[in-house]
Amino acid sequence: MLAAGGMPPRVSQFTPPKMRQAMLRLAQALDIKAVPIGKIENRDLPGPGGPLPVRIYTPAAVAERTSAGMVYFHGGAGVFCSIETHEGLCRMLANASDCRIISVDYRLAPEHPFPAAVEDSYFAMQWASQDALELCIDPARLAVGGDSAGGTLAAVICQLAKQAGGPSIALQLLLCPVMDLSRESESRKSLGEGYFLDRATLAWAVSHYCAPGQDMADPRISPLCAPDFSGLPPAYVHTAEFDPLGDEGRAYAEALRSAGVPVQFTCHEGMIHHFYGMAGTIAYAQAAIAEAGAAVKAALG
Repeated sequence: MLAAGGMPPRVSQFTPPKMRQAMLRLAQALDIKAVPIGKIENRDLPGPGGPLPVRIYTPAAVAERTSAGMVYFHGGAGVFCSIETHEGLCRMLANASDCRIISVDYRLAPEHPFPAAVEDSYFAMQWASQDALELCIDPARLAVGGDSAGGTLAAVICQLAKQAGGPSIALQLLLCPVMDLSRESESRKSLGEGYFLDRATLAWAVSHYCAPGQDMADPRISPLCAPDFSGLPPAYVHTAEFDPLGDEGRAYAEALRSAGVPVQFTCHEGMIHHFYGMAGTIAYAQAAIAEAGAAVKAALG
C-alpha cells in the first residue's frame, strides 16, 4: 500500500514538501473516492497568520436546516497532510454524523512551526462558534474533532477553551491522537517499526514542528501533560491495535474519565495508524467511521 502511494523507505530522506506530495499520492491511491455529499463550500478566514482556508461539508440529510457542527483538524504531524488528503474522511464523517464538518487547513511546519497550528485551530473554533448561526450550525451542538496530530489540536482546543471560558464545545472526537511527546510509551517501543507510523517518522516530524529546546511537556504539544482534565467536553477516543500512539490515546481517555469527564473509548482491533484515511482499500475503515459518526449524531441530537 505504501509503495502505491510513493512513500519512501526512509522518511528522513524526504523534505517536508516532498513528504506532502507523497501523502497526497497516498490519499489518492488508498482513500475512498467520490463519496456523495450534499454541499461543499470553500472559504478563506482572516486567520492569525494570514488567510486560513476551511472547507465546509454539508450532508444532504440536513440540507438548509440548522444542524450540529464539528470543526475538524487533519493529521500529518503538523508538517504534512491537508484538506485534500482528508477529503474522503470528512465526507464520510459528515454523512454519518449529520454534522456540518468544517475542515481546517491550518499552517504547517517548518515554514510555520509551533504554535502556529494551535493559533489557527483556536481561531477557527472561535470563528465557527461566533458565526454558527450564519453557518446553519446550532452553537449548542458544536463539536471538535481530529486525527493524529489533528487529534492533538482538538484536545488542545478543548483545554484552551476551558481556560478562556469559551468557546463552548459540546463534544471532542479524537482518532488515534498524539497525546504525549514528552516520553515514550510501551506501544511506541513495541510498535515503533513496521506499522505505517514509525518512530523515525515521528522524530523527523517533531524536529520540524518544534524549535530546538522546546519543552515537550507543554500541554499545547502534549495534552496528556495538562495539570487538570476536569470540566472538559465529553470525549470519544479511538485508537488502533497496531498504532504506536495507542497507549497515550488510552491514557488520555483514562485521565478524562478519572476527572469525571464522560468518555467512550474504542480500540480498533487489527488496525494501524491512519487506517481511517485508507477507506478505499481498508473496508473496515468505512464501517468504523460510520459507527463513530453515528455515535456523534446520537450525542449531539
